[in-house]
Amino acid sequence: MASMAENRPDENPLRSASFAVHATRGLIRDQAARRKTMVVLLALALLLLLAGLTFLAPILNPREHLGWALTFWIVCIWLTLTALLLALFDLLMVRRAGRTAQRELRQGYRPPNE
Repeated sequence: MASMAENRPDENPLRSASFAVHATRGLIRDQAARRKTMVVLLALALLLLLAGLTFLAPILNPREHLGWALTFWIVCIWLTLTALLLALFDLLMVRRAGRTAQRELRQGYRPPNE
């Protein structure tokens, strides 16, 4: 008996690493998407922090549940650092665009002849 995979025509399976690379490239290149992602990451980190300090506090007690507490704080730190790195990259891209515009303006400017 043949399996379902054998009956399909030849397909190139979507590789998760390749997908992650292409999605990251698109996110980094688009300024609006980059800024929205920063806001979402920071909001999610703040939401996790508030949840961890209130109703998740008993579960995140490191003396009782060390693994959960470490995982929780690693996730919070990971989200915050990702947003920070995106913000630094955005700052560098804005500075680069400003220098490019300034250079084009200088090249296009011609002083009046006297």
